[in-house]
Amino acid sequence: VAQIRGSLGETVKKGQVLATLKSPDLLALQLKHLQVINDLQLARAAYLREKKLHQEGVIAAKRWLQAKAKYTVLRSRLNETRQLLKIAGFSDRAIKKLEKTHQLSSQLDIAAPISGTILKAYISIGERVDVLAPLFRVANLESLWLDISVPQQRINDIHIGDQVVIRALQVKGSIFLLTRNVNVDNQTILVRARIEQGLDQVRPGQALKVQIRHKEDRPMCRINNSALASFDGKTYVFMRNENGFSATPVKVLGREGQASIISGNIRASDNVAVKGAVALKARLSGLGGDE
Repeated sequence: VAQIRGSLGETVKKGQVLATLKSPDLLALQLKHLQVINDLQLARAAYLREKKLHQEGVIAAKRWLQAKAKYTVLRSRLNETRQLLKIAGFSDRAIKKLEKTHQLSSQLDIAAPISGTILKAYISIGERVDVLAPLFRVANLESLWLDISVPQQRINDIHIGDQVVIRALQVKGSIFLLTRNVNVDNQTILVRARIEQGLDQVRPGQALKVQIRHKEDRPMCRINNSALASFDGKTYVFMRNENGFSATPVKVLGREGQASIISGNIRASDNVAVKGAVALKARLSGLGGDE
């Protein structure tokens, strides 16, 4: 590593030079590439000549086919040397310049492949690096995802399109991926959400606590946990009517401290018993009946 021009946290543009490497091996790769180009030009001229002679009946087909095969092999070899240059770090622009000027250089400029922010630098000046070794980590922070670990027991309650909220940071997003595999270490399932609001409030690698708000067609309400009663695997609230109270089934979408988010056949204007739900449940002779 001869020079480093990109620093941690710096915003860079696509094509901007981040570092310069120096190696005699680069000379050998460039020289091999130029030799293949020269051989290909000679093979192409021979192929066209032999093809014309064959069409005129001067030479046998075997001689023309041999020239054609050699030309085809050299075309494949040219693609091979181009790929080797790309693996070594040459850009398409640098390869075209080499093919045009035939000027060899032992230095190689490493350019940013995308516009973004440098999140990590893996090299230092004077260090020797291998081919294909990572040099920088550059990320486009205009779009960020949240990787959420959800206990496998709750995964059936989560759906594509559910909203994800980080209330402390005013960050919102929506779930777009539910993975199928389970993490064997903690028995959680990865859920991925795309941040849609508050992008500047979060950073890559940051650990956060999120809330998942389920996407529902029916209205949702926030109610005290004391108003909820469970029976036979279902959850109910007790709504006041002209004869007293009736048990109405609801679905619990989430918990927020001493309250829950529910959905069901309930409106904000309905009167719900927030105390004595346990007693009402005990006095019920049949769920759904008045008491």
